[in-house]
Parts: sequence; C-alpha cells; structure tokens
Amino acid sequence: MIDFRRKLAFLGGQTKPGSGLAAGLRRRRSEAPRNKARFLIATGLFCSIYGVIGMRLLLWGAVADPNDAYRAMANAGPVTRPDLVDRNGEVLATDLKTASLFAEPRRIVDADEATEALLTVLPDLNPKVLHDRLSSKAGFAWLKRELTPRQQQEILALGIPGIGFRTEKRRFYPGGSTASHIVGLTNIDNQGIAGMEKYIDDSGFRALQASGFASGDNLEPVKLSIDLRVQHIVRDELVAAMQKYRAQAAGGLVLDVETGEVIAMASLPDYDPNNPGDALKKENLNRFSAGTFEMGSTFKIFTTAMALDFGKVSINSMVDTRPFFVAGHTIKEFHNKGASLSVPDIFKYSSNVGSAREADMVGTESHQEFLTRLGILSRLKTELPEVAMPTQPKVWKKINSMTIAFGHGVSTTPLNTAVAAAAIINGGYYIPPTFLPRTKEKADELKHRVVQEKTALDMRTIFRLNGEEGSGRAANVPGYNVGGKTGTAEKVVNGRYSKDQRFNAYVGAFPIDKPRYIVMSIVDDPKVEPGKPNAQAGWNAAPMVGNIVRRAATFLNVKPDFGESGKQLLVSY
Repeated sequence: MIDFRRKLAFLGGQTKPGSGLAAGLRRRRSEAPRNKARFLIATGLFCSIYGVIGMRLLLWGAVADPNDAYRAMANAGPVTRPDLVDRNGEVLATDLKTASLFAEPRRIVDADEATEALLTVLPDLNPKVLHDRLSSKAGFAWLKRELTPRQQQEILALGIPGIGFRTEKRRFYPGGSTASHIVGLTNIDNQGIAGMEKYIDDSGFRALQASGFASGDNLEPVKLSIDLRVQHIVRDELVAAMQKYRAQAAGGLVLDVETGEVIAMASLPDYDPNNPGDALKKENLNRFSAGTFEMGSTFKIFTTAMALDFGKVSINSMVDTRPFFVAGHTIKEFHNKGASLSVPDIFKYSSNVGSAREADMVGTESHQEFLTRLGILSRLKTELPEVAMPTQPKVWKKINSMTIAFGHGVSTTPLNTAVAAAAIINGGYYIPPTFLPRTKEKADELKHRVVQEKTALDMRTIFRLNGEEGSGRAANVPGYNVGGKTGTAEKVVNGRYSKDQRFNAYVGAFPIDKPRYIVMSIVDDPKVEPGKPNAQAGWNAAPMVGNIVRRAATFLNVKPDFGESGKQLLVSY
C-alpha cells in the first residue's frame, strides 16, 4: 500500500509537525550511527594518523640535526680556562691557541683523493677511519685535534674543499712534571680531569662556562698555595733520592703548621701533564695523598702525645720496656735499651714495647678516639680530588691497639700523617690542609684544639731531642734546629711482613723552638746505600728532609739561629 502522505511531504506538501518523511529524516540525522564500533575505529584511526603527523612536526622543530650541533661547535669560540699560578704569581698552567681539523663530508668531492692528500701531512691517521669519515653523508666530522702550525699550513696548501679548521685552546704546563700531582691536567676539550684543574671545574667554573659567563681571555688567574721554588727543590731531592737509594718511589712535603697551606708536595714517579696519557699509569700514583701505607714508627709521635695528653705519663715518667705477652703475641724490642725507659727515650730509641705500654695505659677505645680526633683515620677534606681513605681494623682489640701504637695495623696517607703531626707541634690545633692561599686569621677561624698546649710544648722538646741525639740526626741542619721522628715499616708482601722491603718516612718540624713548617719525606723500598749499615729511615728519609730544609729555608723566610756564639760571630763581622 502506497503511503501518499510521505510522497506529498517529499513534493513539498504540508504535513503535521513531527510526522511524515521530514520528521523521519530529522530522526535519522539525530540518531547514533547504527555500527558504533566501526565509527569509533574510523575516528580513532583518523586522530592517530594526524596525531603522529603533528608529533613528528613538533619533534622536527624541537630537535636539531646532530650535524648542526657539530657545526655550531666548530664555529663556537674556544674553551678558555683561567691560568693557574703559584703563591708568587709564577705561571703553573696556561692556555695556548691551537688549530683542529674537521671535514664536512657532504662537500668532499673525491674522498679517495682527499684521504690520500691528508695522509701526506698526517701519516699517523688511520687511513680506513679517515676514508670512512670523508666518504660518509655526515655534515661534520672531526679529523684531528691540536695540529701544529706547520701541519695547518701544509693542509691549507693542499686546497681540499670541505676541509676546515677550528681554533681551540690547549692547556700548557710550563713546569712540566714539577707540580703535576697538585696542578692536575685537562682533557682534549680543555676540561679539568685531575688535581686543582678538576677542583676548579667542580667548584662552579664548568657551570659558568656552560652558561657563557666564563668565556673570553680576561679570566682572573687562580692562585695556589704552593711556592714553585720550594716545589722544585722538593722534587729535585726526590729525583736524587730515587737514584741514590735505588727506591721504588719517593715523596716529599712542606706544610705551614700555622695556616695549613701546602707549600710543596711531590710524589715520584710522576708524569708530565703536557703528555696526559702518562697520568693513567699505575706507577705514577700520587702516593702522598692518594696512597695509604703503614707509617711505622712515625706513629709513635701520636702514641707519645696521647699518653701525655691523657695524663697517663709525664715527660719525666719511666715506663717498663720489658717484653710482654698479649693475645698470643710477644711485644719486644728490636734493640733492647734496658728494663725501663723515660718517655723521651722511648721516642728517641723508638721503643715498640714502651709505645705499646703507653697505649695500654690509655686504653683501646680512647686510643681509637685520639687518632680519629687527629684526622688520621678519616679521609682528608681538602681541594685536591685525589685523596685516599685510610683503613683500620673493623673492631679494635687490645692487640690492635698495641701494634698501632708503633705503626702497624692502620694504613693512612702520608698527608694525613703530616697534618696530624702539625696539630701536635703547632700548639695543639687541627687545621685542615689547603692547596689555596690562606691567611693566619682565616686559619684561626677554622682551627680547633685536639691536644692540650702543654702536650704540644712537651712534644717539641721530645722532637728536638730526637733531632739532636736520635734517629733524626741526619735531618738536622745547623742553625735551623730540625726535630722529628723516623719510621721504618716492613712492607706487606703476599699477606706477610717482608724482612727485605721497607716503607720509610721522616716527619720533621723546623725551627723546632717555634715550629713553622712540617717537612716530611717518604721512600718506598729503598736499598742499602754503599757504606751504610742498613736501609732504615735514619739513613735515607731523614737526610732527604735535611737537604730540603737546607735549600728551601731561605725561600720560606726562616733565618738561621746559631745561638749566642753565632750572634757574636756576626757582630765581629
């Protein structure tokens, strides 16, 4: 049956609202799609496709072409560093301009020909690697950094299109190896990777550089605490000692006991920072701050000071030095000097039994606390990054305290030992070491008392006695009154103490009446010098300190004092 009402409505006839064909069409437009799932899938695909296109457009806009970064780097200014100078303004490290070679491979016309031409000037380059770089589709590729002026000129003469140069700055160390372990070095990008060079970068310079606030050639130099003249003397004495005593290694230090400034520090073997590859060799370790050793009898400095400071002995006390038995071990002397010794004689004769007795009087816990107070068991806080952590027994037993009293059982750095000795000698104040200039006023703000003043005064007397009459006689220099303590430690080889290999040290202070400097030396595995009875510290480490004092005292502004007879002699002239 034909629906005439629908036909009339379709031809424009009047129908009632809400009825007929028009109403039906309106209902279909407002109805939801009959296949809803297919509709949603189509909509989702549409959005996904345009979403992906949009994201790619955003990424292409936000992420730069890597080649652009290289090109920008090639066009950017060279990385500049501040000069390093010693306390007197002598240059220790500076920047030199140099040229580096790069290529834009897309512009290379004939990679074979370009490779062959470049190898005539730079024969050390790998031919395959060079050809691969020149024939790639990259926009930029480094070919060789830090060319010599002659190499640059010869490459320019080749006239190869697509080859260019970037002006860079290379670090130059005028003193070579003289202060390498302190100054440190930089990498090929002129960024500090060791020593004070690294300290400067880690202290904010790298961030300033990245933000553009540390560019240009007007950077203020960074002054260090070292005196290049004294540094040269110390290293020179180490070179001589290595040869004279046929030693495996040697080290030396001059430390200001009033300010904590390191005036000089050297460790041999060392390296020339102008040839940075040598810095990674194991034998070139900075033994003075980055190596830990059993310091032998130099630890009797702290044992004696501890017994005095805890009031267990006085400088006039007599201590039983007969052998005694503890925890399955007999503590005895290498050279017996009698059944008892005075406190200064325990120090002078380096009595193991007397030192163990002194530690026993104080007690194990107090012994550990005292060494911790002096910083011997802790990693030093100073600017130099290469500083080692000392080692100690996990649990201190009585036998540990006995052996640590004479220098066996704790491994620490020679720098830790020198800083602790300075605290004993300077009146009783611990001052953290620094490789930057520091005034006495600033040091006074930082220092804190670790031993009583009377203990420090007694220790000066004992130091002087040993310097005049004991194992440190070879370190004494007429007019400069050097006092101190030797240490000869048997090295641990394959887990056992060796009778043939030693680690020797001497900790000296001068002028001992009012000490201003700690001068310390170490000698690793010295051999017996011809004409000498043995290779103990008194025959090698002590003379090294004497030689350093004799040559450096003038530069340190320490005038000799020859007493009343010397003054009268000077007046007569």
